Amino acid sequence: MAAPPIIRPWRMPLLPAAIGLAAAWLALTPSLLPRTALFQGVLCAAAALLGYGAGAFVGWIGRGVGVVPGAAVRRRAWQVFAVVAVLGSAVMLWLSHDWQRRQRAEIGMEPVPAWQLAIAVAAGAVVFALLLVISRAVRGAGRWLILRIDRFLPRAVAVVLGALLVAWGSYALVRGVAVGRVAEALDASFLVTNDEFLDDVAPPTVAELSAGPGSAVSWAELGRQGRVFIANAPTAAQIAEFVDEGGSAAAGSGADAERPALQPIRVYVGGGTEGELDLREQAATAVQELERTGAFDRAVLNVVTGTGRGWVNENQARALEFMWGGDTATVSMQYSYLPSWMSYLVDSQRAREAGRELFEAVYARWDALPEGERPLLVASGESLGSYGSEGAFGSAQDLAARTDGALYVGPTANNVLWAQFTAARNPGSPIHLPVYDGGETVRFSADGADWPGDGAWAAPRVGYLQQANDPVTWLDFDIALSPPEWLRGERGPGVPDAMVWVPVVTALQLAVDQLASGVPDGQGHEFGQAPAYAWASILPSEGWSRTDTERLAERLAELRILDIDTASSS
Repeated sequence: MAAPPIIRPWRMPLLPAAIGLAAAWLALTPSLLPRTALFQGVLCAAAALLGYGAGAFVGWIGRGVGVVPGAAVRRRAWQVFAVVAVLGSAVMLWLSHDWQRRQRAEIGMEPVPAWQLAIAVAAGAVVFALLLVISRAVRGAGRWLILRIDRFLPRAVAVVLGALLVAWGSYALVRGVAVGRVAEALDASFLVTNDEFLDDVAPPTVAELSAGPGSAVSWAELGRQGRVFIANAPTAAQIAEFVDEGGSAAAGSGADAERPALQPIRVYVGGGTEGELDLREQAATAVQELERTGAFDRAVLNVVTGTGRGWVNENQARALEFMWGGDTATVSMQYSYLPSWMSYLVDSQRAREAGRELFEAVYARWDALPEGERPLLVASGESLGSYGSEGAFGSAQDLAARTDGALYVGPTANNVLWAQFTAARNPGSPIHLPVYDGGETVRFSADGADWPGDGAWAAPRVGYLQQANDPVTWLDFDIALSPPEWLRGERGPGVPDAMVWVPVVTALQLAVDQLASGVPDGQGHEFGQAPAYAWASILPSEGWSRTDTERLAERLAELRILDIDTASSS
């Protein structure tokens, strides 16, 4: 007995196969960042399945109106298709390799050998076959259900009702069973990961750090990223050494030359050990910790919204700490156990709720202080953290009224205020480096040193660090159906000239780009020491110089965090 078609993915109608192959070819074209062979194969498979589905739909319409080619025509068409498929695939694979080679060279990445194309082909074939089998199983279930309903209702009604029931059942299965079970499993697994470094790293011994002496927060409650953040706080001795190395410039490196460097305050409130996160309660605890550590007596208070599981960019925090001689306090809290990209997909609004709860709690306490006794209050965040921190503010005027500055690094395409500023930018300014309202309050930069705008940048200053080839910033839902503005006209640095917009496919490409690894600083979603230059422009200490900034960038590059890749796990 012949195997049923559902488990023979190599048996395909000509039109769906042709359009599916064309879609896979288009997925080989370059996008914002280079791709590994494995990711390229998965991308081609996903694009091919969508193309196959579109071809099947067109074929169904054709048969419905009576367009059915004869056997001889179909046979000749398959012969032509086989030749074109082999030659075309060879050409596109070689072009893809050349595109990837050029793109890697342009952004400073090592080339990959041509033999890895075989990995892309194999991975693409296997994934496509699996996806096609699943799709045919769903279609088979629909046909079976329609035949059963057809016994009791008119054919037209049976078809519509059967299709709706299958669609609903598929959605319920994916949403309620697959996604639900996977989400539960992921949440449980990442909750276990949240306990990492509990015993390997010693709790702090200074009162200025959460989980230190007198703290209401225990070392276990901080969570993985909280422990990393607290453990990597610079010491007063490290900051004093940096100040002393500046020689005569030390007087402008944050504190009075006669005043010794201070131990920076770092406050962090994790999700606890039971897996339940109460954002309002966490924010209240954070304020209590700020009061306990004397944070409201420091020169600068930095309210940071972390990414996903609570990762805080060390370069953003340390830059202010070294720049202000340790006379700073940094506060953040955990709002998810999932990595940033998972948190973004599952419940991105929680990031905004966390950013709003934390800032509002800190601001209420800060605002109650006498005006002359308040520290400089700043807000910051990276990636999903920038999206979350924006949740506390309604406009540029609100940011200027309630902060003394803000720094947002690698904003997401969903950042509400960022989108408003970009859309309302001054005529003639490019979308990858816009000028909003002449740059009076809000400015954009790619490197943290150059901030285009009209005239002097008035304080308080709100800065956005963003790269023209950062997929996190440029991937939105609209790109699936309409070409993005950043691909029209003059392109930003790092955006390949060979990149073309293809409906749906480009959106898939950018989604895969977000998983790129090994990208050098200054490209994609990697910002390196740019936050140091940014803070030097947004909130420099008195007498701070360009030379100080260069020294600071070098020092931050030399510092080593724990022997883990915290950024990739955030």
